[in-house]
Amino acid sequence: MAHRGSKAHPASTNKAVLKRFLDLEQPKHAVQVEYIWIDGSGEGIRSKCRTLDFLPQEAKECPVWNFDGSSTWQSEGSNSDLYLYPRAIFKDPFRCGDNKLVMCDVYKFNKEPVESNKRKACEEAMERAKDSKPWFGIEQEYSLLDYDGYPLGWPKNGYPGPQGPYYCGVGADKVYGRDIVEAHYRACLYAGINISGINAEVMPSQWEFQVGPCEGIKMGDELWVARYILHRVAEEFDVRVTFDPKPITGNWNGAGAHCNYSTEAMRQEGGLAEIERAIEKLAKKQAEHIRAYDPNDGKDNARRLLGSHETSSISQFSAGVANRGASVRIPRHVAEDKKGYLEDRRPSSNCDPYSVTEIIVRTTVLDE
Repeated sequence: MAHRGSKAHPASTNKAVLKRFLDLEQPKHAVQVEYIWIDGSGEGIRSKCRTLDFLPQEAKECPVWNFDGSSTWQSEGSNSDLYLYPRAIFKDPFRCGDNKLVMCDVYKFNKEPVESNKRKACEEAMERAKDSKPWFGIEQEYSLLDYDGYPLGWPKNGYPGPQGPYYCGVGADKVYGRDIVEAHYRACLYAGINISGINAEVMPSQWEFQVGPCEGIKMGDELWVARYILHRVAEEFDVRVTFDPKPITGNWNGAGAHCNYSTEAMRQEGGLAEIERAIEKLAKKQAEHIRAYDPNDGKDNARRLLGSHETSSISQFSAGVANRGASVRIPRHVAEDKKGYLEDRRPSSNCDPYSVTEIIVRTTVLDE
């Protein structure tokens, strides 16, 4: 994919040379497993690889591993070893073959989770709420940047035409980076992630992919690995990915991670009443949810939830049918069918899906 109006990345390498080595036969007794985890920022992704002498079928078969937490903002240098516990396993779309990706969470030497490990508390909540069969689908928005940090395809030191023709756009003057989007889509399908769709978003060089429906803890596991795959795919094109909720100030849409949510009762006949009850509970805990919906306790979302550009106000809760300016939207077809799901439009694009899904379940099912 050529970069319109930009120079090549100064650290670009020849992928054809790499392919010569990746085409070498891999010994059958050697399986490469990429361990993936969330760093101390609560939004950065780290990974490293090890060779196993067997083919793991489940994540729990992979050995616990360690790493230097002082280099990931997760521990002090004087006591830096932290531990990776494999939790979810996927096919590796980069190395292919028997090779795997494993999503991990991070623990200290005393088996206590590090501060950025939101998975443990989420899993505990999902276990308690499992009889309600909570389903989630997250619409992950993101923006593509050139290596210099400016939006991909935008004129250097300038701006494209105003928003309007870009959402679900078609054509070289409407969309930028489709090669990356298509490669990511196929890689997620190969990996076994339940990616359900893609579309170009309102701001040029902004895109969205959707993951779900996923039940319980799987939502967080699959979205984090889908983000990892997106970063890795973008590397191949010398392009950066940002999940910043307002990457460009001014009259440009921000980026969210709208969370579609239902319980079994909501999906059954007459489920609209259950949806409305859940919305009443959500309305009473606006401040708590805003703090959980971005990794910086609402500070990132404050730049996005302005009551404009298809967002609600960060300080006020609102709900409505087919209202994209509301905190929580009931889709039109759900209101007509009187069953289905709700869409919480408040989570920011850089949210931790473990935190988002956990607090939704605690508020609507566990009444906490």
